Amino acid sequence: MAGSNFGTLFRVSTFGESHGKGLGVIVDGCPAGVAIDEAFIQAELARRRPGQSKIVTQRKEADQVQILSGVFEGKSTGTPIGMIIMNSDARSKDYSHIADKFRPSHADYTFHAKYGRRDYRGGGRSSARETAARVAAGAIAKLFLKQQGVEVFAYVSQVGKLQMGKNYNEISKDNIELNPVRCPDLDMAAEMETLIKEVRKDGDTIGGVVTGVALACPPGIGEPVFDKLHADLGKAMLSINACKGFEYGSGFAGVTMRGSEHNDSFYQEGESVKTKTNYSGGIQGGISNGMDIYFRCAFKPVATIVSEQASINEAGEEVTVTGKGRHDPCVVPRAVPIVEAMTALVLVDHILRQRAAQA
Repeated sequence: MAGSNFGTLFRVSTFGESHGKGLGVIVDGCPAGVAIDEAFIQAELARRRPGQSKIVTQRKEADQVQILSGVFEGKSTGTPIGMIIMNSDARSKDYSHIADKFRPSHADYTFHAKYGRRDYRGGGRSSARETAARVAAGAIAKLFLKQQGVEVFAYVSQVGKLQMGKNYNEISKDNIELNPVRCPDLDMAAEMETLIKEVRKDGDTIGGVVTGVALACPPGIGEPVFDKLHADLGKAMLSINACKGFEYGSGFAGVTMRGSEHNDSFYQEGESVKTKTNYSGGIQGGISNGMDIYFRCAFKPVATIVSEQASINEAGEEVTVTGKGRHDPCVVPRAVPIVEAMTALVLVDHILRQRAAQA
């Protein structure tokens, strides 16, 4: 199956299905000597796992990771790092009623059109549960970035029409994990949580926005043409289930400005080059400039709802589809660690590519 690999030098390959025996990932290209904190990897998975609060799916998975290779005496050996996460609470019978039906806005039809067959249990390979493997790999990338002094974090900045009025540099990062929504504005977080609960009670779903940030990324990371840093970040984010939009820096809001307002003027501060503003989002010409990298990801409402919906089956007959099983009423709280993981994977890959180019 094509499309299960990500990265050039820091390469990630994921495998497994939502209702199979488990999920796994192989991380190839991690330099030797990186301190591998298994407790940290597990903590990252705990942030993504289902059943962690009342506003997410109630599927109960411990998401306990097992490191199979590539680590010795607490450090990476430079060989492929293999990790596996076994499934323990799959309820495949919840999907038997849609074995031959195409759920609206799911990957059922497109997967069937491509392969001629599909694993209908929770979407199989198309399930968002695949992202558990990404978070495990992203944790390895984060540990590498920590050694470089680079910090990556993300948070929920919008749910439905409820939007934070603060920028990333006006928040307290310590507040992000203090509420189940993962919104650093605690008053807004309470409103968002109430909205998500109301939507869930109605048997419906709602979307939102996750803001991602990378601090202290060195200048010179990225490529000037096809492999632009922001292009790879965009690909990474848009590969996450339910992500429908990506913008970095000023994004779409920048179209309302004039060049005289939008241009980021340079100045020297000690040995560092900085810009007075950062509408560029830390990236110019596809290459990092040393300023903060920031971006936003839009996530659609989860496609599975309990209301009856009209659709067709594999024979082209009109049918009614009703969502069953355990699903998130809003995906963004659990998307936060996934956004962080994919950001870390992109940054590490480009850092290693830059080192190779300078060798």
